Amino acid sequence: MSEYILEMNHITKEFSGVKALDDVNLQVKQGEIMAICGENGAGKSTLMNVLSGVYPFGEYTGDIVYKGETCKFRNIRESEAKGIVIIHQELALSPYLSVAENVFIGNERLKTRGVIDWTATKREAKNLLARVGLGDENVDVPVNTLGVGKQQLIEIAKALGKNANLLILDEPTAALNDRESAQLLELMLQLKAQGITCIIISHKLNEISYVADSITIIRDGKTIETLHKGVDDFSEEQIIKGMVGRELTNRYPKREGCPIGDVIFEVKDWNVCHPDDGDRQVLKDVNIQVRAGEVVGLAGLMGAGRTELAMSIFGHSYGQKITGTVKINGQEVKLDSVQKAIDHHLAYVSEDRKTYGLVLIDSIKFNMTLSALKNFFSKKGVVDDSLETVRSEEYRKRINVKTNSIEQTVGSLSGGNQQKVVLAKWMLTEPDVLILDEPTRGIDVGAKYEIYCVINELAKAGKAVIVISSEMPEIIGTCDRTYVINEGEIAGELKGDEITQEAIMACIMAHNRKGEVS
Repeated sequence: MSEYILEMNHITKEFSGVKALDDVNLQVKQGEIMAICGENGAGKSTLMNVLSGVYPFGEYTGDIVYKGETCKFRNIRESEAKGIVIIHQELALSPYLSVAENVFIGNERLKTRGVIDWTATKREAKNLLARVGLGDENVDVPVNTLGVGKQQLIEIAKALGKNANLLILDEPTAALNDRESAQLLELMLQLKAQGITCIIISHKLNEISYVADSITIIRDGKTIETLHKGVDDFSEEQIIKGMVGRELTNRYPKREGCPIGDVIFEVKDWNVCHPDDGDRQVLKDVNIQVRAGEVVGLAGLMGAGRTELAMSIFGHSYGQKITGTVKINGQEVKLDSVQKAIDHHLAYVSEDRKTYGLVLIDSIKFNMTLSALKNFFSKKGVVDDSLETVRSEEYRKRINVKTNSIEQTVGSLSGGNQQKVVLAKWMLTEPDVLILDEPTRGIDVGAKYEIYCVINELAKAGKAVIVISSEMPEIIGTCDRTYVINEGEIAGELKGDEITQEAIMACIMAHNRKGEVS
């Protein structure tokens, strides 16, 4: 019997004549954790969709050999029947159903005549949740009352309920904090000990270097190489070289020839209460300043109030009982609607591009010009379609959006290219102040580098740029100055070489101690 549980041989898949996969080969050993790495658009998710039956047999060429048998999956149900279960980056849970119902959705525990056996459903759900570290969880509560980390673990419990032998996880830690990510990686190691084979797709190279036994690198739809732990160079530098086709010696491009000018954005005495509880204060007496040509970071732990600050400033999109003042270019402005924020040259790139940043079913051109439509692309209510086309094409080339046409549906783009479209959408409003909330979440190192170059370009143009990031190296590598936020308050301010992970955590710990004393 072969040592490989899975072999994918000479897989080729085309979309409208463009090869997304070009003669890809993949071999996965029984009981190992394999990572698949590559830039956005390299073909990683497409390959897993071929494996799981999302793209059925006949829509690709090549062979899938699973447990020694050549398989021709026509749909997901057929692959799941063989024990191959995929967990997509976008969680497939029904928010208003209970935890138990979600664990067995589409795989219901039935009595005779198709009636659901609720006793068995709850009992088995509890057992499966215990396997993923959620043994104390109430299986009767709606799944939307739980955090994203727990929802990700429920997805894994759901997969185990289908007797998964090969578990595919597509960007499983993209929306998780460090603690939740560590918990999920440890769970993968536990599943490996139980004999379950895992394939993980991730852009977080430190995580896959820790958890993976082998790494297959895909670039431009082709297999580049497979690295084996303990045999090959498993360093992040080697992985990056394989992904981008060259050595990336500096992940953060230097910002040179960029003088820092006067203060053009100021928030003073900013207070915000929770949107559902007016007695719960989320932000307290926040004061920040940003100068022209300056990139300022907002650092802090998950839930510290960084996104809440950005959204409450940008058109009061978050919170209630908002008080305080905002000044842009020395003038106090009232930003109680998104349109007023845009009119005063303030832009906000949301951390969730798919929910708040893009209309996924519409074109790149439509999305790029959407926020600037009223002020720049229409006159007396009539849209200038020719100007839209010219400017969209200009920005497509300027920030290197990889697409054949600006008429392409934005939902069909890779995550990195979607992020570039969101950036272009706000750059076209010609903002003086740009807030970037997790600007590189879920994208590869090559696309990250290009976005850092865009940030530098904005700073050189005299814009005030604010970067919110959960990745401390990103804050350190891109920002001139950083505010540390903790529990809705400014815990400290760091400049230049003072910005280190240790200094950021020291600010947070000192602020916590201050809170304990008071």
